[in-house]
Amino acid sequence: MAPSSLSPSRASDFMRCPLLYRFRVIDRLPEKPSEAATRGTLVHAVLERLFDVPAAERTAPAAKSLIPAQWDRLRESRPEVSELFEGDPEGERLARWLGEAERLVERWFSLEDPTRLEPAERELFVETELESGLRLRGIIDRVDVAPTGEVRIVDYKTGKAPRPEYAEEALFQMKFYALVVWRLKRVVPRRLQLVYLGSGDVLTYDPVPADLERVERKLLALWAAIREATESGVWRPRPTKLCGWCDHQAVCPEFGGTPPPYPLPVRAAESEAEDAGRMGPV
Repeated sequence: MAPSSLSPSRASDFMRCPLLYRFRVIDRLPEKPSEAATRGTLVHAVLERLFDVPAAERTAPAAKSLIPAQWDRLRESRPEVSELFEGDPEGERLARWLGEAERLVERWFSLEDPTRLEPAERELFVETELESGLRLRGIIDRVDVAPTGEVRIVDYKTGKAPRPEYAEEALFQMKFYALVVWRLKRVVPRRLQLVYLGSGDVLTYDPVPADLERVERKLLALWAAIREATESGVWRPRPTKLCGWCDHQAVCPEFGGTPPPYPLPVRAAESEAEDAGRMGPV
């Protein structure tokens, strides 16, 4: 399927490795669930659901008590995650994994006080179309709105905070969301906040319009590169240390694999067909 919009995760995929973007967006190759990503999904669900109860009841024990039910819901909606703990008849690996989720949830209470928060939105889907025609979309973990109208965008990360030299890369996703909110609501978010539960750090950034204009220009250039690759069928791998965690090594040229047949028409083939049509039968 040809790409029709851009999200922060898919934009990051293309910047990391154009071929990975192709495998995920165009070929839609299946990927095995990972313990880390699934734990992140579970913790996000718990923190979202905690705000369903009155403020005074938002305690760490109450949050941890939500984990079993949210794990059951996750397995119902995505049965493939149950494969993570096959061959664990005594449930020891699952117990450790759930214990790690509990520790992440508990750490959140040392970083934010949910009894003093009343989010305006949770797991908010946002989408907008730029003047260029590019559609941007994504899901924001939490949106807080102050009585004065100032907006704060919050994202939970279950990993560790990046080193300072990689902070800008981490903030890319948040600036993406800020750009979408700005274009939708005509309000520049007052603060962007990344809450790292793995290390107990909070990274904040206060954007200004010039920041978001730079992000928009970057996304337009990125989209132009994606469209060029889509039309030409040329998606180059970009090997990095992260290749070791990629599910698609078997079909990646960097590992001796061959990508599946390209499912979209390419510009060269269309051009040849047009030339043949003009020349007529030989």
